[in-house]
Amino acid sequence: MLRQAVSSLDLTTRLTLAVLALASGVYTYLGVRELLDGSAMLVFFAAIIYSAAVSVGIYAFWSFLMRFMPHVRDGVSRLLLFVAMGLGSVMIVAMSSWLNAAALAGSAALEQHLANKLESFVTDLDQAHSNALSAQSLLPDIQMASLRFAQLAEDEQRQGSLTGTSGSGTVVQLLTQMSRQIDQLGDEVEASAGRVSQLYEQGGKHIARMRELVSARGPINPRADAFAGESMALMGVIASLQQTSVAPAVKRAAEDLARGFIAPIADGGSADLAERQSVVVGNVEAAVAAQSEQLAAAAEQILSTQPVRPERFEPLTTAEAVLRYAPDFLPSWAGAISIDLLPAVLVLILCVVHAGIRREGEPAAGASTMSAADLLTAMRILREVEDESRKAQAVPEAVPERADEPELPLAPPAKGWDADTPVPVGVVTPFTTTPFGGRPEKKD
Repeated sequence: MLRQAVSSLDLTTRLTLAVLALASGVYTYLGVRELLDGSAMLVFFAAIIYSAAVSVGIYAFWSFLMRFMPHVRDGVSRLLLFVAMGLGSVMIVAMSSWLNAAALAGSAALEQHLANKLESFVTDLDQAHSNALSAQSLLPDIQMASLRFAQLAEDEQRQGSLTGTSGSGTVVQLLTQMSRQIDQLGDEVEASAGRVSQLYEQGGKHIARMRELVSARGPINPRADAFAGESMALMGVIASLQQTSVAPAVKRAAEDLARGFIAPIADGGSADLAERQSVVVGNVEAAVAAQSEQLAAAAEQILSTQPVRPERFEPLTTAEAVLRYAPDFLPSWAGAISIDLLPAVLVLILCVVHAGIRREGEPAAGASTMSAADLLTAMRILREVEDESRKAQAVPEAVPERADEPELPLAPPAKGWDADTPVPVGVVTPFTTTPFGGRPEKKD
């Protein structure tokens, strides 16, 4: 039964192997076409030749194994065939399966690459925007310092709270000048906020366009090219955001407040007032130095933040994307490899079936396992067979009767011929013989 089943499935096996080899060749063609450069005609013929070679190689390889491996009974020879099957399977995966995976999941892998890069660009844009806005955190300190100097100037002018003498003099002018310088620094910080907001909005437009390209339908290669263009524009926006930060300017301005402080000459009408003005000017100088050191330290802390270094977008082919993001597309890899290695299961099935066929054809018991009764029974059967054979040989073969055989004409007797004279060979005598070799009788 097993032998008949194997024979009946021979055509099915050949057809299945041919279909699998053809399917692998088709997907190999789709995969290798993305890797070749040149004219359309050159790419077409090169891909066709490669895919045809793959299909023929797969069909021949598995055909050889299906024909030879089930019939090899020696352990060493079968082990060597299994080693050959393993080596051939690895070569098939290397020359075909990864291209099949590229054809099955290449577009999805490339979209995965674009999506990952998009998330990276979004993170870089947000980080650059945050670094640019971090200088805005200095604005409250700047405004408070300016307001404090302005209030001291007003109190000194109205009440003489610092020198004890009201009116506009050296102290009032110095405090007013410091308040104006700090106000100018605050105005620069506020102006940078508008520029940062404008750049961030521009970067958001590029991000939105890149999201559309990732989720859009259609061929992936044109979308990838457009994505690369948007990424370059976005990297320019990120660089502009990092250059827009006013933290370096705040640090320089804060340091200049202390280094560039020039103490005015007391203009009091009396020596006592002039002395008091000089004391207040010294206090103001110390306050300016302290405020300058505080603002410079805050700006330095902002500048110590690691700058954003956005990754440059790296275009990939579908095959490269499948290899890079292989863990994300395990089902596609499994399908691509199964197309090429499914015949290995058929080879193993044939090995098992042919082993069963050989077991059915062997004797039920061997010489080492036969009992005495089995041996006696076998000898009796052998003697019966020999007796029947001898009886068949002892029976003579029946001579068929020659019914209605025409009587041959007799030649005339020769002259001087005697009945006792021997008859020469080939001479027909006028005597007839009996059918069973009796004595011939003379015919009148």
